[in-house]
Amino acid sequence: MGEAREVMDRLTDAVTTHADLKVISELYAEDAVAFTPDEGELRGRDSIVEYWRAMTEAVPEATFQSLHSYEVGDTAIDEGIFSGRNTGPLELPNGETLPPTQKEIRIRGVDIATVKDGRIVDYRLYFDEMDFLGQLGLLPDEPF
Repeated sequence: MGEAREVMDRLTDAVTTHADLKVISELYAEDAVAFTPDEGELRGRDSIVEYWRAMTEAVPEATFQSLHSYEVGDTAIDEGIFSGRNTGPLELPNGETLPPTQKEIRIRGVDIATVKDGRIVDYRLYFDEMDFLGQLGLLPDEPF
């Protein structure tokens, strides 16, 4: 197992099984860049840690079931299922905060992390945001 795989596995653990913002912070370079479907581009460690803070508070006992994991050079790639119950407030990209829905979620996604000198410098997260919002009951009943 190479450095990228080890760092990605530690990030997954710090976001799910053993949620720990300090560990998450240590895993990202100060000038890291991340892209997410719900927040778009995040620049800098502090912005990225804030993203994970909101997610770990919204779904505090999340799990990750790995379906595929790869390492190519300095990059680790995971496909898996993030699941849990929304028992904490949900922060929306527009700044609003919604109360917990208490609904179970099960979202398939892909994470890609490029690592330099033991820290993530480029991170990409892909998941179906409409599926996520639908499972939380936050979409209108009528089609658009």
